[in-house]
Amino acid sequence: MNISLPDTLKSFVDEQVSQRGYGTSSEYVRELIRKDQDRLQLRGLLLAGAATESSAPADGAYFEGLRNRVRKGAKAGARG
Repeated sequence: MNISLPDTLKSFVDEQVSQRGYGTSSEYVRELIRKDQDRLQLRGLLLAGAATESSAPADGAYFEGLRNRVRKGAKAGARG
């Protein structure tokens, strides 16, 4: 696959390659594509979650339960 870029975009890509440690412009473009795939996947998950009905109200107790789960996970990770 070949991609034609105007000089300003080519200069930008070359600058990113040198400043961010990519070996080639192809590596940089592949990384951009992967990030876009991740963004689209996250967007799909967020839209799917927004379309589902809530099983419980998101009140103070709900968020405190989430905090407790995170704290337990952090403690378990510190032990292991």
